[in-house]
Amino acid sequence: MMRVLEFIVALIIVAVLGVVVGVIMPGNGHVERSLVIGKDMRQVYDVMNNFRRFEDYSSLRQTNPKLQYELSGKDYGPGAEISWKGGSVSDGKLTIASAEPAFFKVDGTANSAKIVWNLDNGWRGQDKHFTLDLERQGSRHQLTHVTWSYDVAYGFNLVNRYSNLYIHGQPDSFIQTSLGNLQNVLATVPNIDYGILVPYIQPTQPTPMLLVSTSIQRSGGLAALDDATATAVKQIQDAAKKLGVNVVGPRIIFTTNYGDQNYTFDVAMPIDATSLTVAGQSQELTPPQQPKLDEEPAETASAPAGASSTAVASGPKPGDHDRYGRLIVDNNVRATLALGEPSLVAVWNGTAAGVPQTREMLKAYAQTHGYKFDEVTNRLYDVEVQPETKDSQGNVATYARYEVHLPLLGDNLPAQTPEQAAGIPQPSLEAAPAGASSAPAAAGTSAAPANAASVAPADAASAGE
Repeated sequence: MMRVLEFIVALIIVAVLGVVVGVIMPGNGHVERSLVIGKDMRQVYDVMNNFRRFEDYSSLRQTNPKLQYELSGKDYGPGAEISWKGGSVSDGKLTIASAEPAFFKVDGTANSAKIVWNLDNGWRGQDKHFTLDLERQGSRHQLTHVTWSYDVAYGFNLVNRYSNLYIHGQPDSFIQTSLGNLQNVLATVPNIDYGILVPYIQPTQPTPMLLVSTSIQRSGGLAALDDATATAVKQIQDAAKKLGVNVVGPRIIFTTNYGDQNYTFDVAMPIDATSLTVAGQSQELTPPQQPKLDEEPAETASAPAGASSTAVASGPKPGDHDRYGRLIVDNNVRATLALGEPSLVAVWNGTAAGVPQTREMLKAYAQTHGYKFDEVTNRLYDVEVQPETKDSQGNVATYARYEVHLPLLGDNLPAQTPEQAAGIPQPSLEAAPAGASSAPAAAGTSAAPANAASVAPADAASAGE
């Protein structure tokens, strides 16, 4: 009997000690990890202020490949949500609770930013949330110091308080692994400042076009580009006249390869017919297709603008289709049904020298916002919506206006970009035109920060910043 009493007393002592220790233990938990990432703070901010890239850098997928993710709420900024279920971890959800400052204020003058994610999962405690503190670093402020922390309140629940002993388990490892993955994800983004870009998402319609494939040496500059484009446009206009169709829109340039030495591209112009009669046969135009790997490109490729007709004498004849499924009109001109997918569009007012940099900005923007694209199957293109004008002395009176398009893929695209939802206008041609040698500062005429600053923060927040 004495032994039983001793055992009961021991249990009581242990229980009391357990309660006392539990009461003494902190009522909240905190863990953080830091990393310096070699990217502009705006890029890091944009990746963390939406959840479209979460699957790419989160450590959850690495250990639980069967997890199913679902996006909900707003597309960007506070109110955006992602939930997951399946696999060997508990179901959970993250919600962006706050992001300061607003995205249109994260420019070169902002040296810090903070994003808070609320967490709902199986970890013990209440008011669970991640905080992401971003700080510009480096002599040129092109580095970002990221501090990712986790905070939780345990209240007076003793079991929850004891769970603080394990805060350096799953919460800590999740942060540390995800930070490393985040650095790898951002390493694939072009290292370019797109903060002055004002991109919109716009639908496009399938459009019949005539096009000419050509290339130039980049050392030839704008003069070589203008000459090649003018030659291709003339060939398209001549072909349209022979076909009895009308050109109904401005010229479009589809970029095939913007290499170090050469620039390869297609010059296209929309027409008013979806079927053409070539070599006595009427044929419906179809979208281009990817060539098979075993197809021989030499015999079917279009000749460059101005090339001799003997260059393709052994290839397919007018009325046939080339290796991309485009209808061959003559030695140089092809016909196809282009566009049809939504695209990310930015405006560039200036010379054509600024278009390549605008393309790079669009790609970086799409990657940080989680918009999917494929440059091989859906090439970037630019539309000269307003040509350059000159005065009587031959000086530039008004620079050209270009719309640069990045076709987007996938069924889960947002309807608008954050800038679009906030009502930030794209730059107008009335702004000071860019200089002819302004390619490195291509988006300088966009003046996005100035336009963005005029949008009331409340308006931007209500638009789903």
